[in-house]
Amino acid sequence: MIVDTLNNGLKYSSLHPLFATAFEYLQDKDLNSLEDGKHDIAEGLKLIVSNGNGKTAETSLEKFECHDQNIDIQICVNGLETIGWKPREKCNIPNGEYNDEKDVRFFNDEPDMFFQLTNNQFVIFYPEDVHAPMIGDGAIKKLVFKVKI
Repeated sequence: MIVDTLNNGLKYSSLHPLFATAFEYLQDKDLNSLEDGKHDIAEGLKLIVSNGNGKTAETSLEKFECHDQNIDIQICVNGLETIGWKPREKCNIPNGEYNDEKDVRFFNDEPDMFFQLTNNQFVIFYPEDVHAPMIGDGAIKKLVFKVKI
């Protein structure tokens, strides 16, 4: 897991060939005006834009998730988002089977920690990062890049 600000996003370009494409896509854009929905950016790179109200920790933890085929770059554009996290190697209580179509696996474990993102901060979740996002009290505008491994 990596947590940083968008100003430093391009510093992580060497970690995956599509990271530079993702962070360059955001440059010179008004992130607040990006339309909700799914957008194909490049082969192996999708962007999901959403606006929503934060959830309780209990609700978010019902979908304590990780992915096998994608890396998430999750960006908080506006609001205050709390995210639960735990390394997959420490998760022992599966919640159902892996869904290959949606590339998601759920766990019933408790997070090891919670952290917060606010305006123009991001987190990169690798397949070994189990996460419960969108915890908060108010409105949150969020971008999620799905980066194919």
